[in-house]
Amino acid sequence: MKKILLPLLVLWLTGASAQHQLLYRAFTLGGDGDTSLTKVLVEGDRVRIESGNAPVANPVPGTATHYTYIDYAADTIVSQLVYSPKERYCSGSSMPSNEYNEEGTEKINGYRCTKYKIVLFSNTIELWVTQDLKLLATPIASFADLPGTLVQYRRNGNAIVQLAGVQKLRPFKEPLFTSDDLHHFGEVLTRAQLNNLEKEKLVITVPVFDEAQICFNPKIAVPQTVDFDTTLSFANGTVVLKRLHWRQLPAHYRLFAEVTQYSNGDAYDRTGSIFLIPTGRQQSFLDALKANTADVLPFFTDKEGGTYQGIRMTDHYLPLVELVRFFTPFGIRHYNQYRSLDDREWATETRYKQDISDLQPLFGDEVLIGAFIGNYDGGGHKLSLTLKAYPESDVWDTSEMDKHFVLPLFNTCNVMEMAGQNYGRFFGTDSLTVSFDVPEGTEQLTLRYITTGHGGWDTGDEFVPKANTILIDGQVRYVYTPWRCDCGTYRTLNPASGNFWNGMSSSDYSRSGWCPGTATQPTYFDLSDLKPGRHTITVAIPQGVPEGGSFSSWNVSGALVGVRR
Repeated sequence: MKKILLPLLVLWLTGASAQHQLLYRAFTLGGDGDTSLTKVLVEGDRVRIESGNAPVANPVPGTATHYTYIDYAADTIVSQLVYSPKERYCSGSSMPSNEYNEEGTEKINGYRCTKYKIVLFSNTIELWVTQDLKLLATPIASFADLPGTLVQYRRNGNAIVQLAGVQKLRPFKEPLFTSDDLHHFGEVLTRAQLNNLEKEKLVITVPVFDEAQICFNPKIAVPQTVDFDTTLSFANGTVVLKRLHWRQLPAHYRLFAEVTQYSNGDAYDRTGSIFLIPTGRQQSFLDALKANTADVLPFFTDKEGGTYQGIRMTDHYLPLVELVRFFTPFGIRHYNQYRSLDDREWATETRYKQDISDLQPLFGDEVLIGAFIGNYDGGGHKLSLTLKAYPESDVWDTSEMDKHFVLPLFNTCNVMEMAGQNYGRFFGTDSLTVSFDVPEGTEQLTLRYITTGHGGWDTGDEFVPKANTILIDGQVRYVYTPWRCDCGTYRTLNPASGNFWNGMSSSDYSRSGWCPGTATQPTYFDLSDLKPGRHTITVAIPQGVPEGGSFSSWNVSGALVGVRR
C-alpha cells in the first residue's frame, strides 16, 4: 500500500485569483440511463461541493441543500445542511488519510491520469487522478487526500462518477468561504448527529400512542365522541383509539408502524392488533365500540348457531383492517426481577416494526387507529405506536396514489373480546366466505392475508400445524400452513414463561404462525388473473374439536390490494 501525501505547498496548482467550476456526472453501467450531477467550485486551496442538478419544483418535506467545503491549507472539511437562511447545521472534520495502491497510468477523457485502488467495506474502488488541470478537486470528500483532480471514480466496476466539464469563472461567481469560523456555517454538530439529522428531517413521523395503558377495567366510561388527537379507551379498557388528521402521501413513500409494549402487570402472552377502522359505509366498527357491544354489527351465524359479529364485509359495512398482528411475551419488564437467566439479561420491552405501505390508500384526510391487547389484568400492558413514512424520491407527487386501492374483506380477530365479541371458532363446521367485486382496469391484485391459530393445550390449534385453504369462486387456489419454529430465539423476552421438567420453556414451543414476543407477517396471494366483476373468496381450516372447557380458534384477516389504471 502506498500512502499519498499532499504537498505542503498547494498554491502552485492554482492561482488565488482564479475560480474554476468542475461538473461531475454519476451513473451506473447497464442502468436506466439516469444520471446525477455534482458541481465542484475551486478557488485556490479551497473547494465547495454541491449538487449540480436543477432544484426539484415540489420537493418532499425535509429536503436540505447539502454543501461540503474543503480547506486544504487548514486540513479541514466542513459539511453543511441548509434548510433555510435561518436553519443551517454543520460539522467539521480533519482531512481523510487513506492508503491506496498505485496501479500505473491511463488516459481518461483526454487527461493523463494515475490510477489508484482502495478496498473499503468490501467495495473495490478505483480512482483516476490527473495533475494536468493543476487543481486539487474531488466531488467525493472522503477522497480529498488525492494529489490532483479526480477524473473518474468506479465502485465495484459499475458505479461511475466522471468529470464532465471544466469552466474558468471570471469574475468570481461568489467567494467560497466568507469566514473560517465553523459557527458561520450554522449550528455545529458532530458528524453522526448531522447524518442522523439529515435522515430524520426526511422522515414524516406521526406519534399515535405514548405508553397507553391497555388493561381490563370495567369501570371505564365508554366515550361517545372521538375528538382528534385524544387517546380513548373502549371494550372495558382493552382497546385504545385515536382519530388523527392525515396528509395523503405520494406512492413512493414507505410507511411503517413502530410498536413497543411491555407488561404493566399481566404475566401472559396475549394477542395484540394494531388496526384501522374504515368509515366509508353506513356502519363501522366504531359503532360497536361506542355501544360497548359488537352485537350492533352485521353478524355471521355458523351451523351450530354461534354468532360472529363484524367479521366480514357487507354492502353496508367494512371490517377492521389489520395493520400489525403482534403477540406480547410472558410478562416482559414487570416480572424481570422474579427470575434470572444464567447467561443473558431479560429485555425490558418488545419492539415491532412492520411495513404497511400497501395499506396507505386507506389513510384519508382523517384516520381512526386503534390498538388491542386481550387481557383481564388490572395493570395490563403499556403500548406505544408511531407511524413513520420514508421517501424514496425527492418529488412530492400524490397523483399515483389515487390509482391504488384496498378493499377489506374479513377479520376474525375479536378485538372486543373483553366486551363480548366471539372468538373465531367456527372453522370446525364452517368456512368463511365473502363476495367482492373486481373493478374494471384492475392490475396487480393481491390478497393480503394474516393468520394465526389458537388453543392453548397439547392438541389445540396453537400447537398443531393446520392448512389454511383459500378458494376463489369455489376452486382451491392456495393452501398455506402458518407455522413458527423459531420461538426459542425470543427467550429473553419471556421472564414469566412457564418452565418445564424437560428444560424447555413454554415460550420455546413452535406455534401456528406466531411466537410470544413477535409480529406475524402478512402472506400475499396473487389474484391478478381475476376478471372484472363479482367473485367469492372462501377460507377453510380444519379446526380442532373442543376438549372440556378448551377450544381452538383462528384469527384471520384479509384485504385485497390493487391498482386501477
